[in-house]
Amino acid sequence: AAMNQGATIYEILEHVQPPAELAAKPYLRPVYDEPDFIVRNVYRCLGGWYSGVPSELKPSPRRQQAREIANLAGGVERLLARAQECVDAGDLAMASHLVDWAADAEPDDSEVHWLRAEVFGRRVLAEPSTMSRGIFGAAARDSRQRRGSS
Repeated sequence: AAMNQGATIYEILEHVQPPAELAAKPYLRPVYDEPDFIVRNVYRCLGGWYSGVPSELKPSPRRQQAREIANLAGGVERLLARAQECVDAGDLAMASHLVDWAADAEPDDSEVHWLRAEVFGRRVLAEPSTMSRGIFGAAARDSRQRRGSS
């Protein structure tokens, strides 16, 4: 219904939750997949790849976006400082965005990869599903390897 009303995937993700009585059932716990992933898949299946956000139709390359974000923030160091603040506040999702932008802006910076490995390592410990743990674990390993080779 939200798609038919023109909602973006992001707006839908903010509001669609499984019914509490279903989420409470032990056999429906998000062991492999998660409700957000299912919502994304339904959106993609029924609405295609376009998120509904005009700037994402033909976006600038991610690395270019990251460099611009770092520039606006006052440098990669500012992104890292804010990411650490988010970690300290328990907002690992926002910390993840910040360290990924920093890594995209400065892919060979060992300090960036130190914090990125820390952020995604913490996300592994906080996630319920094997899919999330696997992806976040791979990101942490990638940054530990890059940090070691920098």
